[in-house]
Amino acid sequence: MNQTKPRKLPLEFEPETAFAVAPVPGVAARGPLDAKLEQLKERLLDAALEDTRNVVLYAPLKQAALEAAALAWATPFPLLVLPGLFEEKAQVLRLRAKRQVEVRRRSQLILEQTV
Repeated sequence: MNQTKPRKLPLEFEPETAFAVAPVPGVAARGPLDAKLEQLKERLLDAALEDTRNVVLYAPLKQAALEAAALAWATPFPLLVLPGLFEEKAQVLRLRAKRQVEVRRRSQLILEQTV
């Protein structure tokens, strides 16, 4: 076998490039607002659960409150945004539940006609 010696390659590197990193304005500092937002979320959720007769919606409403609170933190004014976000999510859940009830009702009628 013909073995060749490994040869060294000369390596040349370009000068390092420096990037200017500037702080980006972020979300509101958590701290005192955190407790207030949590209290507001709980009040909104309690009110929504009291108005809801369908117990199947309890868990999705709790999830909607968590999601709305997380989204609200990404805004400059989370306490102002949270009620609107939660109401939108709760409304979508209620409409979906209504549609499911209607689909089940129509499906039951179709099944009764075929039997």
